[in-house]
Amino acid sequence: MDLLKQKILAEGRALNEHVLLVDCFLNHQVDVKLMKAVGEEFARLFADAGITRIATIESSGIAPAAMTALAMDLPLVIMKKSVSSILSEGIIQREVFSFTKNAPYLLTLKTQFVHPGDNVLLIDDFMANGEAAFGGIALLEKAGAKVGGVGTVIAKAFQPGMEKLRKAGYRVEALAAVSSMSEGRIEFED
Repeated sequence: MDLLKQKILAEGRALNEHVLLVDCFLNHQVDVKLMKAVGEEFARLFADAGITRIATIESSGIAPAAMTALAMDLPLVIMKKSVSSILSEGIIQREVFSFTKNAPYLLTLKTQFVHPGDNVLLIDDFMANGEAAFGGIALLEKAGAKVGGVGTVIAKAFQPGMEKLRKAGYRVEALAAVSSMSEGRIEFED
């Protein structure tokens, strides 16, 4: 997606070979026009997949997932990263290791919002090692849903996440696949 790649090059910052800072348009501040285009692109890419529900993991995945749900006219389910004192019934959980925070968290899905037979599109903001995606997939499948695809706004293609998901049989679409980066330099796959 050229618009996204241009935005990354213009406003993103590669701090080193592992960290790409895009908080000015993807998470701390959200460029809603760009996220609308992102949602429309995911809707186009997965139009033939028979998707019945969109899912994401809080919080940075919410904006692109919401726009995807809007573009596809489907409900959006948000999996939580923190344990809630009021959520105790009808939940399933899985520990996931966060690349960004370098620590585990307990991913939680309220099962009343995902039904057996649903065909879910999982949307994420970033993909590195694929741990968040695999955690979300495990919860969605435990709830009886099928995962019809994984869409990520930005993928660090030089890390194993996309390849591991594809080898596991999941369709993965990255709107901007970064092939390499270092301080001040970002390159994309063709």
